[in-house]
Amino acid sequence: MNNFLITGFIGFRDQESRKKLFGAFLTVYLFILVGNILLIVIFLSDRTLHTPMYILVCSLAVLDIAITTNTVPSMLVLFTFEYRVVPFAACFTQTTFFLGLFSTECFLLALMAYDRYIAICNPLHYPNLMYNSRITKLVVCCWMSGFLCALITVAVLLRLSFCGSNLIIHCFCNFVSLLFLACGDIQISNYVALIFGLSVLFIPLTFILFSYMRIISSVVKISSTEGRMKAFYTCGTHMLVISVFFLAASFRIPGISLDTRIMILITQNVFPSLVNPIIYCLRNKEIRKRGPNTFCQLLHYGKHDAFPFAFSL
Repeated sequence: MNNFLITGFIGFRDQESRKKLFGAFLTVYLFILVGNILLIVIFLSDRTLHTPMYILVCSLAVLDIAITTNTVPSMLVLFTFEYRVVPFAACFTQTTFFLGLFSTECFLLALMAYDRYIAICNPLHYPNLMYNSRITKLVVCCWMSGFLCALITVAVLLRLSFCGSNLIIHCFCNFVSLLFLACGDIQISNYVALIFGLSVLFIPLTFILFSYMRIISSVVKISSTEGRMKAFYTCGTHMLVISVFFLAASFRIPGISLDTRIMILITQNVFPSLVNPIIYCLRNKEIRKRGPNTFCQLLHYGKHDAFPFAFSL
């Protein structure tokens, strides 16, 4: 088998439905790009934001752009031409990136929870434990660990043969769709994928829950009301982002149609990337305060054909 044929939504194959889907997902994708790029520009243009917490925020924005860029452009092509022929290697590459980026975000959110845990529970040790060069190395480790898990999972799938149908009833290549197209006994591959999937999802989630339980326990002990509110407000943004991602990832409804299942998986892929910049822009005082200044700097330096991006570790 050299190619796979991606069909998209079964119940929305007519031209009018595909035009509406194209317009909706193009709009969402543009909002994701604009929102996350704005966060990155604000971070790069302001030296006062070059701290571990905002390095993590910037890393999450880069990851959100990568996650949606891996799937949404190919979906737009699908909605334009009704179906899409994908080479074998390209399909497995997209699947690898899909799994790798998802795993990386799980690990990165766990790292963000650890950063808030140290900042609130051990504030005196924070400068020695969480500094720019160290947090950057930990972010790189999140990416490496995420893609290592994805490569192992996809390697197990590649051991199977694909000798039957090449029809993928979905909007992009994903592990489950490819697994069901494989010939022979897929039970071992299914178990391996399940183990890695549950580990990547629930180990970081368990660590996050433990970290925030310790954070809440420490915050409650703060004597002043103002101190407690400040601590809760600092963690509130991260808790919202984490909740959006893991609730979307674990959202399942039994007994629904195939098109609805496809839409749920797509929503899980794009919804966190869409709301993350909104959450940070609305709830983070530093970003709200520096956003207008960044636009002014962009206009000022745009006239002089230069822009002073600087990032010192």
